[in-house]
Amino acid sequence: MESGAPTVPPYVAGPLSLTPFRAFSLAPRRVGDPASARAFARPYRGVPHRLAVWLRRGLASRDATPALYLHEYSESGLTIRGLVGCLDVSHHATSIGDCQIFPHEGVHPQQVDELAARMDEMRINPAPILLVHHGPVEIRELVGRLRETTPQREYVDHAGQEHRVWAITDPVQQQIIATALADARLLVADGHHRYAAYVALQSRTSSKANRQGLAMIIDHEDTSLFLGAIHRILHGVRIHDLITSAEAAGAVVTRIDAADAVSELDPETLVLTDGLEWATVHLEVARGSAAVQLVDEVLLARLPRAPRKVAFAHSLQQAMDQVRPGQVTAALLPAVDLDLVLSVVRAGGLLPEKATSFQPKPSLGSFIRLLDE
Repeated sequence: MESGAPTVPPYVAGPLSLTPFRAFSLAPRRVGDPASARAFARPYRGVPHRLAVWLRRGLASRDATPALYLHEYSESGLTIRGLVGCLDVSHHATSIGDCQIFPHEGVHPQQVDELAARMDEMRINPAPILLVHHGPVEIRELVGRLRETTPQREYVDHAGQEHRVWAITDPVQQQIIATALADARLLVADGHHRYAAYVALQSRTSSKANRQGLAMIIDHEDTSLFLGAIHRILHGVRIHDLITSAEAAGAVVTRIDAADAVSELDPETLVLTDGLEWATVHLEVARGSAAVQLVDEVLLARLPRAPRKVAFAHSLQQAMDQVRPGQVTAALLPAVDLDLVLSVVRAGGLLPEKATSFQPKPSLGSFIRLLDE
């Protein structure tokens, strides 16, 4: 689906608005089940009928009253909480100073167009995009009070995620949220192409439903998504060529033992390995920049030939499963701190594609928005 170089995503201005909707959710045993994806398969125009059938059969439910939602989910010892609702994307920013929703990586126009067309044909937002910020104390206090009450729904899904959901229908509580979020500055943590597709849909039609997109806003001060690195797997590249390239760019290269690799990673140091040899590359990273931004400039630009393929690994183990001496070399990267990402994007910059991995994400089917409310 991806073709060509990624482009800069759209920027959305405020005031931000998160509005209530009638949540459609799959039955707990269907949430997180890969087989549930067939509900959203081709032909896309048949999706509304399929979901209506699932609703009649008790395989899904839909709330009778529009609400905002507090969604808490837990996986692998991490608990994440966020507010779920419809985010207004109709105010386009004319400058970075006006922007209140900040993407941190580029998008592929073809993929954006296909997603926008698919959502328009399915008449749903299949899952919320994830947005993160340092939230205001007013919302944390409200969340604390809500968590002292009985959840509307509480279940363990097919994938083992534990969920608790509170519907927020009180106008006073909704107003607290509206006031607190009006000036918020949100980072797109997951769902860049869906976010761009929301904006594309809004730009193409006058439909009121398409002025908004389903979103979950997570307060980093309350519960923090794990922010991990995504390592580069360079096919057709020898570690010696990478070392020569790095040294030619002025980086300091040091041979190390495999046992020291993880401890050597830091904001200015990455690690190269082909599974047999290991080396650190110490970079001069400018303030407000991240090491991942220099991989192309420092490592790849001076190679005698470009990598045959660049793949990605979300963990050290995944990277080590792919390396081959003399054939495939991994560039292991340090994780990027959230505040560093915020610094880059608020200055108008973007990180390279697949620079960060925000985890865990909620299971598919926990929240769906029907566009024809």
